[in-house]
Amino acid sequence: MLMVALAVVVLGVLPAQGRAGTRCENQTVTPQKLAAAAQTALTVATALDQRDAPAALVARVGTDLSAQGLVYSHVGFVVRDHAAGRWTAVHLLNECGSDRSGLYTQGLVNFFADDLVNQDARIVWLQPAHAERIAAHLRGLPSRGLHQPHYNLIARPGSADYQNSTAWVLELFAATLPDASAPGDRREAYRVAIADGFRPDRVRIPYSKRVLGGLFTANVAFSDHPIGTRLAGDYPVVTVRSIVDYLARGGHISEQREWRNGRLMANPGAL
Repeated sequence: MLMVALAVVVLGVLPAQGRAGTRCENQTVTPQKLAAAAQTALTVATALDQRDAPAALVARVGTDLSAQGLVYSHVGFVVRDHAAGRWTAVHLLNECGSDRSGLYTQGLVNFFADDLVNQDARIVWLQPAHAERIAAHLRGLPSRGLHQPHYNLIARPGSADYQNSTAWVLELFAATLPDASAPGDRREAYRVAIADGFRPDRVRIPYSKRVLGGLFTANVAFSDHPIGTRLAGDYPVVTVRSIVDYLARGGHISEQREWRNGRLMANPGAL
């Protein structure tokens, strides 16, 4: 486990680049947490090497969404032989609880050391031809064609004014489908995703909880949704679950693997 030990020595302090919808600050990561992140990174990298696909999706549990019936809160692409490393995560992150976001490249250790709820992880391998197109696109980043830096944790799917990390993943996937006629157009990408069978999830946030529960923060914009949605409290949102369900229904997945509590699952579980 030389890689794990080396990661603990080198990465004792993690910079506050951004997080998927949470506040952040420079923090010292305990050796135990960093060792756990490094072990997860090693496990995931080993599995990726076994398939040797050019790109895949990797999900993590950064926020406890169990009250919404969800497991994974964040997903990004991982790219083989990126300029930043052998296996590099490319994903959108909220900039420290603000209303802004950025596209980031990270090694797998940093990807799993971001103050997560646990070290559960899921890899979703895509069909080879599509994985090649995605890898070629991501190796060419930075590219702002599909990035809307105005962040909203509960961004309305297809919104031109806001975006969150899962919406960016969905839109990039759809923009690299053969049917996408304008690969740099976010609205076209979402239209392609809908035509291909994507359906957003519904997140329940009652009006009373929104008003009385202090849910007004810089990275949450309820105004992105129509008044009827806000009064009803059922918000359509792109989630990890809705993305993977869509990919599975459409035949876009070649294989999945999942680890819970450090153990490889015989069959991937609920999302």
